[in-house]
Amino acid sequence: MHPGSVTEGRNGMDEGEPGLRVVHRLRAITVELDLRGAEFAQRNGLHPTDLRALICLLDAARAHTPATPGWLGRQLGLNSAGTTALVDRLERLGHVRRVRDSRDRRRVLLEVDERAVALGQSFFGPLITEIVAATRTFSDTELAAIQRFLLDVRDVLAAQRDPSSSLGRSPLPQNGREPR
Repeated sequence: MHPGSVTEGRNGMDEGEPGLRVVHRLRAITVELDLRGAEFAQRNGLHPTDLRALICLLDAARAHTPATPGWLGRQLGLNSAGTTALVDRLERLGHVRRVRDSRDRRRVLLEVDERAVALGQSFFGPLITEIVAATRTFSDTELAAIQRFLLDVRDVLAAQRDPSSSLGRSPLPQNGREPR
């Protein structure tokens, strides 16, 4: 540390480090998004895992990735019994449906029901609209840098995951970039 610099933080990094300030902002955003998600889940009789499952399924659909119960369980770190209970609950609530794969009738795929999409859009739509509007204040070059940074953060998080954990890496490419 340099004389007169900001004090060293608990992690041994200079609290004035620009990268550390970015980490703190990301953490604050994570807390806010978690709070919004918890509010949505509570209002709609969902468990936070239900919401994470719906997000995974929507992301899979957007990426044209077939979402089987096994795939979903790996994304959420659930065992087979936990995944079955989750899918049964979401199906009972009318948020998800099981459909036979047209290519392999033995395989079951999961789809988010349009009513669940509408429910999520009614709650999160205004937030998404405002965030998209905020991105319009950046140039294409700045947006590319933001995208690259967010993909790098996602990759760092995935790499930090405990290899003995049942959580699998997401196979969903983001903007044409495969996960590392």
